Amino acid sequence: MYEGLKGFRDFYPDEMAAYREVIDTVEDTARGYGFREVATPALERAEMWTDKSGDDIVDELYAFEDKGGRLVTLTPELTPTVARMVVAKQQELSKPIKWFSTRPFWRYEQVQQGRFREFYQNNVDIFGSAEPEADAEILAFGADMLTNLGLSGDDFEFRVSHRDILGELLAEFDADVRTRDAIRAVDKRAKVEENEYLDLLYEAGLSYDQAREFDDLLVAGNDDLSQVTEWSESESVHDAVANLENVLAAADDFGVREFCDVSLTTARGLDYYTGVVFECFDSAGEVSRSVFGGGRYDDLIEDFGGQPTPAVGVAPGVMNSTLPLLLQRAGVWPEEAVSTDYYVLQVGDTRPVAARIARALRESGNVVESDVAGRSFGAQMNYADSINAETVVIVGEQDLANDEVTIKDMTSGDQVQVPVDDFPGDRQRPTIGDFE
Repeated sequence: MYEGLKGFRDFYPDEMAAYREVIDTVEDTARGYGFREVATPALERAEMWTDKSGDDIVDELYAFEDKGGRLVTLTPELTPTVARMVVAKQQELSKPIKWFSTRPFWRYEQVQQGRFREFYQNNVDIFGSAEPEADAEILAFGADMLTNLGLSGDDFEFRVSHRDILGELLAEFDADVRTRDAIRAVDKRAKVEENEYLDLLYEAGLSYDQAREFDDLLVAGNDDLSQVTEWSESESVHDAVANLENVLAAADDFGVREFCDVSLTTARGLDYYTGVVFECFDSAGEVSRSVFGGGRYDDLIEDFGGQPTPAVGVAPGVMNSTLPLLLQRAGVWPEEAVSTDYYVLQVGDTRPVAARIARALRESGNVVESDVAGRSFGAQMNYADSINAETVVIVGEQDLANDEVTIKDMTSGDQVQVPVDDFPGDRQRPTIGDFE
């Protein structure tokens, strides 16, 4: 017997029904903001990631050489792909470009809570606007998505930061700082011991005293951004702080400021982020990792050969990820059960009439099953119960001899005989009450 691979999961119908409800809610929220759905390939050139993050990232990818001798990879995230798509048709696309998609991704990494090697993620991006309103709309989408899923402000928080604040502060220290490595250290701050965190900053070029001063400044800025501007003489730092404050002001107008906390110790690990970044966390702390995150990546389109184009996005995981864990922790995970509107039960040689009724019910938008295995009356009733059929329509030879069918409500057990020619008629969801 074959076993599944580590880090990959199967989803059976009952469980998948709950995930489908989550995905539909997330996508409906995106559509409500005017985001349009796109579809993207599972395989891309590995250089889309190695050019930005170095060859070492190949160890984290499902990368291989294809038959044409190209180094390719199963896509570990969507942002480079949609950036490539924008570049390909940049002159034809109306701005701002607002896209979303939901699909699987693959990363070869350690399996842990809410992290698998195959995971399904929704991606929402805005290209072509540098205004604070674009960042705020991404935050608003994220908050509305969570509240539409049944969460409240007591269940989650957005930790909002700005990459330019971090980078420009580092530039003010009298040291040869490797900014990318230092920001990666900040991203790991909550995941490692303090001494290890300071070691990482030291390895990035700061002295230990400078590392402590830098970290103290970030923590002070969480409570009061003026602490940062009073310390810094950099105009770039002041501009970045003003941009962050403008985004938060727009988020207030959009009705989601209450979910946002300034957190300069939030950095996001990917190198292409440039401005405002944020991560969503479980307020109760039971989901130990970030639920999802996003931010601005204004340079990526140009890096991919396109015209300078500001961009901002967010990517909540919807399967094999931490978002389902948060919904389960908060007690709002959808019921794991399939549902069926009608089961059309056949007794005897009644297939033509049963098939006609099933077709009519489906044409009205109902979920309808009928027997395809030649089972007995009792076996069909048991099956109807197992698929949570709300109503069973019994099409039996004796009923048809009287020009009738029997409608049975599976919750109450009540049933009634109705004229076969009157069922289902032009009703969308005919019930027993329609015929009593």
